[in-house]
Amino acid sequence: MKNYFVRTCFLTVLFLPLIVVKAQVNPSHNLRFKQLAHKWDEAMPIGNGMLGALIWEKNGKLRLSLDRADLWDERKALDLGKFNFKWVEQQVLKNEYDTVQRVGDYPYDMSPYPTKLPAAAIEFNINSFGKVVSNELDIRNAINTVVFQNGTVFHCFIHATLSRGYFAFENISQSDFETAMPQLVTHAYNIDAVEDNKDNSHAGSSLQKLGYAKGRLTKTGSSIWYRQPTYSGHYFEVRVEWKRFPGNKIIGTWTITNDTMSSFYKWPGEASAAENLASHINWWKMFWLQSSVSLPDSLLEKQYYLDQYKLGSVSRSGSPAITLQAVWTADNGSLPPWKGDFHNDLNTQLSYWPCYTGNHLAEGASYIDWLWKIRQKNFQYTKQYFGVKGLNVPGVVTLSGEPMGGWIQYSLSPTIGAWCAQYFYWQWKYSMDEKFLTEKAYPYVRDVATYLENITSLKNGTRKLPLSSSPEYNDNDRSAWFLDWSNFDLTLARFLFSAAAELSNSAGKKEESKHWLQVLDQLPFYEVNETGFTVAPGQNLNESHRHMSQYMAIYPLALMDINNAKDKVIIDNSLKRLEQMGTRAWCGYSFSWMACLYARAHKADSAVKQLQIFASNFCSSNSFHLNGDQKGGQYSNFTYRPFTLEGNFAFAQGVHELLLQSKNDYIEIFPAVPNSWKNVSFANLRAEGAFIISAAKENGVPSYVKVKAEKGGFLRIKLPFKTWLIKNNISKKAESKDGIVEIKLNASETIIFENAYE
Repeated sequence: MKNYFVRTCFLTVLFLPLIVVKAQVNPSHNLRFKQLAHKWDEAMPIGNGMLGALIWEKNGKLRLSLDRADLWDERKALDLGKFNFKWVEQQVLKNEYDTVQRVGDYPYDMSPYPTKLPAAAIEFNINSFGKVVSNELDIRNAINTVVFQNGTVFHCFIHATLSRGYFAFENISQSDFETAMPQLVTHAYNIDAVEDNKDNSHAGSSLQKLGYAKGRLTKTGSSIWYRQPTYSGHYFEVRVEWKRFPGNKIIGTWTITNDTMSSFYKWPGEASAAENLASHINWWKMFWLQSSVSLPDSLLEKQYYLDQYKLGSVSRSGSPAITLQAVWTADNGSLPPWKGDFHNDLNTQLSYWPCYTGNHLAEGASYIDWLWKIRQKNFQYTKQYFGVKGLNVPGVVTLSGEPMGGWIQYSLSPTIGAWCAQYFYWQWKYSMDEKFLTEKAYPYVRDVATYLENITSLKNGTRKLPLSSSPEYNDNDRSAWFLDWSNFDLTLARFLFSAAAELSNSAGKKEESKHWLQVLDQLPFYEVNETGFTVAPGQNLNESHRHMSQYMAIYPLALMDINNAKDKVIIDNSLKRLEQMGTRAWCGYSFSWMACLYARAHKADSAVKQLQIFASNFCSSNSFHLNGDQKGGQYSNFTYRPFTLEGNFAFAQGVHELLLQSKNDYIEIFPAVPNSWKNVSFANLRAEGAFIISAAKENGVPSYVKVKAEKGGFLRIKLPFKTWLIKNNISKKAESKDGIVEIKLNASETIIFENAYE
C-alpha cells in the first residue's frame, strides 16, 4: 500500500481544510489540554451512537476505553408475577410499605443485573515518547490528536457511520515500534482480574459479581481478538488490527460486535480509504451546518458546542436511545452508576430536549425509534402490572424494554408513558410530517391515552388516579405516594389528553378528538396556592429538591405562558418558592432545568446564571456532567461525581430557550436574552410548525428575524421589535395582533422581518 493512504487518512494538516464550514463551531470550542487525563470521566470522548471510546492515561499508558451501546446483561431480577399496581395501592393504604420495597426495590439494589456492560480497553506504552505537548479534540471532525515531546503524534477517531474506530501513530522512531503496539485490556468479569474503584462516581458493585466465564484472547503479530461470554449463551467480541507503514507510521482499526462473529477488517485500497474518511468528515460537517448560535459569554458558548458535540456522538439512527452514559460506560472495574440504564423518569427525556429547537430531528428520532421498538414489551407490562389495556412505559427499563424496578413510585410510575409520548408529539410538531403523524405519532399517543383513561376512575365527574407521586419527593418512603394527583402526574395527564385531541384532529379523526377533549375536561386543575405549584394537594415544596417535577406545566410541557396574566402569577410564585428553598439539594441537571424555567418566565439574567453555575461547577474538565458540585459544595451539598448525560443536554436546551421558544400557538424570538448581551445571534434553529429561524441582535438592538416555512403553514410570531419591515419581496400581507405577527407561508417560502428602528 502506498504512502498516499496514510497521508490522506491520518495527517490532520492535510484533511483539516476539508471541514471548513459556515457554522459557528470553531477551534476555540475544542477540548485542549497539555496532558492526558488521568481519570476516565475527564477523558476525550468520541463516538457514533453505537461505538464509543474515552482517551486518557492510566498507569503511564495511553488508554482507549471501548464501549458499545447495546452491550447489556438483560437477566431479570424483578418479578412482576409477585405484585401489581392494585396490590401496591392496598399496601400503601394499610401502611405496610416495607412489603412493597422487598419485591419492587430490593431486586434492583441486590442484583448486579440487568445492567449496561463496558467492553474492554486498548492501551499503548508511551513511556519513551516524553511528555505530552498537546492533547486536542477537534469537535468539528470528532478527531483527537495527541502530540508528544519527541515528535510522535497520535490520532484517534470513530467513523461517524461505520462500526469502526481508528488510531494512528506518526513520527514514531524505529526503536519504539514494538513497545507502542496496542495491547487489549479486558475488564474484571472473572476472578483473575481485580480493579479498585475509588473514584467517587457512585459506581455499582464489581463486574465480577456478574459471574461470567473467562474470555478468550487470541493474538497475532498484527491483531488481537477477544471473545467474552456473558450470560445464557450471549457474548461480545472485540477485534483490533494494525499495520506498520513506511514513514514511521502505525495505523490501526478496532470494532466490537454483540452476539455476532466478527471478522478482521480488510484494509481498503486507497480510494475506499479516502472515501471512508471523507464520509466521516462530511457527516460531521452536515451535523454542524444544521444550526448554530453565537453568544457573548464564552463559557456558555463553549459548553453549548461541547454538549452539541456529545449529542452528535451518542445519538444516531439505528442505535439505541441515550442511556445515562450512552457509549461512555464507566471504566473503573465496577458496574456503572445506576447500572447505566434507561431512566425514563427524567434522564432519558432531558437528553433529547435540544434535538428539536436545535434542528437535530434525526438525532431525536433515535428515542422515538427505540420507544417504538419496545412498544410490544410495554403493552405486556401495562396489562400485567396495571391490569388494563393501553400503553405505559417503565420509568427504569432495559435495552429490550423490560422493567427493572427500584423505587417503584418512579420506576413503575403510572404516568411515564405520557412523558414519553411528548417526544412523538414534538417530533410531529417540529417536523409536520404527515406520514409520521398517522403511522406513529397519533397511534402512540392514542395508546398511552387509552391506558391512562382506563387506569383512572370518575368520581362526581372528576377523574382520579389511584396512586400518585412526584419524582423523587420523599425518595422511596411510603410518604412518597399521594392519594390524590401530584402536579407531576396531573400535568402529564393534562398534556397527554390535550395532545391526543390535537393529533387525532390533525389526522382527521374528529370523533376521537372530541372524546379526548371530554376526558381532558374531567381532569382537575393544577394544585396551586400562594407558593405557586405545590407538590400535591396539602404538600407544598418545603425543602430544597433536585427534581423540578411539579413545574412540568411551565417546562417542558409548556402548558403555561408567562405572557398570560393568570399564568404569570402562578409562574412567578413558583419561582419565588424555589428561590426560598435554595439549591443545597440540587444536582447539576437541576440548574439546567431551572435555566429553562427562568427563560420561560422571561427572567434572562437568572436563566444565564443557572447555566453559568452548571458549566463552572457541575462539569468535568472534559465537559461531562458529574451531578455533584465539583467546587467543594459551593451551590450544592452533593459533591460526588457520577457521570450522566442529561444535565449536558438540558443545558443546551437552556441556551435555546434564551433565544427561541415555541408556545402553544406562536413563536417568540429572543424571549430571555439579557440586556447586557449586546451581540447575540442564531442560525437555523427550529420551531414548532417546521419553521426554520435565524435572528440577530447587534449593538444591543435586535436587527432581523428570518423565517423559512419548511412545510408551509400559518406563522404566528412574537418579534423582538415593535415596528418592522419585510425586507424580502413577498407578495403577502402580515398582520399584527396583540404583538404577534400573523402570516400564511407556502412550503419553502422565506420571510425576513427587519427592525424599523422607531
